Amino acid sequence: MEGKRRNRPRALLVFGAPASGKTTFAEKFAKKFGLAYYNFADLMDEHDFSYDAILVILSEILKTGQTIVIEGCLDTEANRAEVRNIIRKSGYEPALIWVQTDIATIRQRLKTRYKSVAKAKEAYDKAVADMEAPADIEKPIILSGKHTFETQAKHVISGLADL
Repeated sequence: MEGKRRNRPRALLVFGAPASGKTTFAEKFAKKFGLAYYNFADLMDEHDFSYDAILVILSEILKTGQTIVIEGCLDTEANRAEVRNIIRKSGYEPALIWVQTDIATIRQRLKTRYKSVAKAKEAYDKAVADMEAPADIEKPIILSGKHTFETQAKHVISGLADL
C-alpha cells in the first residue's frame, strides 16, 4: 500500500494569513521543483470566477497527473476538505502547508503593500475573520513565513516524506 501511495502525484495546498509569506513560498517552491502553480484566489478575483468554477478548474488540472502547488480558496476547514476530496478522487495525495507569521510582521507587510494603516488593518481583519486553523486530522506541515526559502523547502520535503 505504501508503495502505491508514493507513486501518486501530490497536490500541495498552501494557505495562511495575508502577507504571511505563502505566495512567496508557493511560487519559489513550484519554480525550484518544476511544478505547476495555481493561485485560485487570484483567478477568482481576476476573472470573476465563483468558488464552484474554481472546483471545476481544479478537476481539469488534476487530469494532467502532474504534482501541483495550489494557493487560495483554502481558508476554511470545509473548503480544504472539499478540495482534498476532489484531489483524492483524482488519484492525488494532498498535503496541507500552513504558513504562519507573527501578527506584527504581517501588519508591517500589509502596511507596505497598501501604503495605509487603515487599509492594512481592514485587509487583515477581513481575511483573519474568515480563516480557520487546520484541525489535527489535516496533518499540516507548518512553516514560518520568516524563515529562508531554503529552510522552508527542506522542512516541506521532510514533512512530505513523513506523510
